[in-house]
Amino acid sequence: MNETTGADKRPDWSQIETVLLDMDGTLLDLNYDNHFWMEHLPLRYAQIHQQEQAEARRHVTALIQAQRGTLNWYCLDYWSRTLNVDITSLKREVGHLIQYRPGTEHLLQFLKTHAASAYIVTNAHRAGLEIKLAAVGLHQYFDSDRIISSHDYGEPKESAGFWSQLQQTLDFRNEHTMFIDDNDQVLEAAARHGIAYLYGIAQPDSQGEVSGEPYIRIYRRGQSSPSDAQLVPMLTDLGDLVP
Repeated sequence: MNETTGADKRPDWSQIETVLLDMDGTLLDLNYDNHFWMEHLPLRYAQIHQQEQAEARRHVTALIQAQRGTLNWYCLDYWSRTLNVDITSLKREVGHLIQYRPGTEHLLQFLKTHAASAYIVTNAHRAGLEIKLAAVGLHQYFDSDRIISSHDYGEPKESAGFWSQLQQTLDFRNEHTMFIDDNDQVLEAAARHGIAYLYGIAQPDSQGEVSGEPYIRIYRRGQSSPSDAQLVPMLTDLGDLVP
C-alpha cells in the first residue's frame, strides 16, 4: 500500500467482499471504556471495599496493566472474580457515555446496501457487549451471528490463533477483506495474517488526543524492515470510507 492521505483513503469497494469492524474505539467512542476502567471502577472499588481512593486506584491500575494484551484484560468475569465486584452492574452505571464515533452510522447504513458481508469483530466480553449493543441500537445493523467476540475463541485479536479461527468460521478471502481497528497490535496481527485492506482510528476516545499522522506503519512480520511495512490509513470519520 502506498502512502495515503485524505482523498485517497476510500477503498475500491468493488474489491471488498468482507468488512470486519472493531467496536470499542472504532464504531463506539472509547471514552466510555477509558472512563470506566480508569475512573469509575477505582472509585467504586474504593467505596465497596472501604479503601482510600488513592490506594484503590493504585491497586486496580496495577492489576489491569499486568493483564494488558491478554484475554483476561477484556474479560468481565475475570475482573469480577479478581476484584470481588460485579463489573457488569458497575458498567451499567456509566452507560450514558456509550455513543457512536463520528461517521459510524453513515458507514453502517452504506454497508446495509453494499454486497460485502459486514461483521463486528471485538475483544469485548459478551456481557459488556450486550450493554453496548442495546445502548446504541447496533442490533439494527448486525444479526447476532455477525457479532463475534474473541472470547468465543479463547484468544484475543492480538494473537495469530484468533485470526486462524476467524477465517475458518467466516471463510473470507484475505485479499478482498477490510478490517478497521484502533489498536496497533491488533492491526499488526491482521496484517501478519494477510488482511489486505487495513484502517486505523485517529481519535478512538473523543476526550483524547487526535493523531496528526495520515497513516501508521504496520510490519507484517514484527520486524522494522521498510520492505515489510504496510502503510495503514488513519480515519477520523468512518464516513470518509463511503463513496
